[in-house]
Amino acid sequence: MPASIDVVVVAYNRYELTESCLRHLAVQSVAHQVILVDNGSSDSTGARVAAQWPAARVVSFADGRGFAEACNRGAGAGTGAVVVLLNNDVDCQPDFLATLTAPLDADPQLGSVAALMLQPGGRTIDSLGLVADATLACFPRLRGRDVSEAQAQRPGLTGPAGAGGAYRRTAWEEVGGMDEAIFAYMEDFDLALRLRSAGWSTVAATGARGIHLGSASHGHRSASQREHGGFGRGYVLRRYGVLRGRACPRALVTEATVVLGDLMISHDLSALRGRLAGWRAARGAPQQPAPPPQAIDAAITFRDSLALRRGVYGRRTA
Repeated sequence: MPASIDVVVVAYNRYELTESCLRHLAVQSVAHQVILVDNGSSDSTGARVAAQWPAARVVSFADGRGFAEACNRGAGAGTGAVVVLLNNDVDCQPDFLATLTAPLDADPQLGSVAALMLQPGGRTIDSLGLVADATLACFPRLRGRDVSEAQAQRPGLTGPAGAGGAYRRTAWEEVGGMDEAIFAYMEDFDLALRLRSAGWSTVAATGARGIHLGSASHGHRSASQREHGGFGRGYVLRRYGVLRGRACPRALVTEATVVLGDLMISHDLSALRGRLAGWRAARGAPQQPAPPPQAIDAAITFRDSLALRRGVYGRRTA
């Protein structure tokens, strides 16, 4: 018997995106419960969803919270055996939920499943989960490749991206859900690492496809986006002890290169400020164990990492 499904959608303004997302969820081929988290919207998103989609469960924050906190609150409002995270700027195919959750029904050791997110037009991959290099820098897996390459085995899969992924609730609850110290960006990666360290495996469901607009809340390469992304990076570096291990020299060179490059491109220090804030925030937090080798793609070289970062920075939204 298929597991019950809670779909958590976090929204902040841009009601037209949320409406489109919910319209696509309404025609899914399997039963599910939509939990809409209105994250402090000023356009009456929560009230409009409650009126137009009465079957949806609405959780509202009066002010904007971090994505991790919003996801945790949404997951906590449900009881489904599977928690699906779906960005409100994703339009998914009618068989999306059925295809995404099927692997969890088949394998009890599986903790999460990554969905295939495509860029507008449906021909280019936006992400098929996340991949990590030896310094625990994470990247959207297969971003920029043609959809025909979705079956590629390399780079390896660390876990789902927050834009679209399924989690076994028992696995989610075992590791405590998302780390709310991270406001936005890398909270999905941190969750993936903790799930893998706890012994849960992960797979990619290439048939579970959605069109992802991307960066709809913070804006592509906005100062806010880059500072939040830098925070997550600094937090992970300290929380996982990267600078105390063999990858330290590479991590330091990489981060210096990225911060300097960001300064040259954007003419501000948002990336550096974020990293320093994330490093300070991780002080005193419990040390996380090094993730298992299968969660990391050690074949990603320093040059590869920089190329992957340029791919992220160079991406434009529709």
